[in-house]
Amino acid sequence: MALSLNSGNGFGGGFGSRRRSTSTLSEINVTPFVDVVLVLLIIFMLTAHVMEFGIQIDVPKVRAVRDSAQELPVVNLTKDGTLYLNKDMVHIDDLGNAIRQQFGSKAKAVYVRADKDTVFQPIAQVLDVLGAGGFQVNVVTQPEDSSPARRR
Repeated sequence: MALSLNSGNGFGGGFGSRRRSTSTLSEINVTPFVDVVLVLLIIFMLTAHVMEFGIQIDVPKVRAVRDSAQELPVVNLTKDGTLYLNKDMVHIDDLGNAIRQQFGSKAKAVYVRADKDTVFQPIAQVLDVLGAGGFQVNVVTQPEDSSPARRR
């Protein structure tokens, strides 16, 4: 965009004539874009750990952990004994039927996540109900840290 100011006499180059020209601004201001991206990054970093599972369960640690990438129903048992099928609360008597309703006949196995501080009685009841329902039970654990500095 160019701007030209002339004096009021109609001539282009007289005594009182000034000629100004400004160049066009062809650079994009990326500062607002960077601000938005940084805010989104912070939000993602704060919420990423919740995206795995919404139920807070501290599973026990063992030496050998086998990786499995199968998509199976997850039965969660909290420290206070509350039972969840994925993120939905379920009663232990309805557990087998709830798995079949949500996942159909393709669910032959389930993952069981139990808090390490849960007493064994509720875990044993859940394992019994799942076994009686014909499900293969896979217990979720965490690997132990094998570094010598952390071992005691």
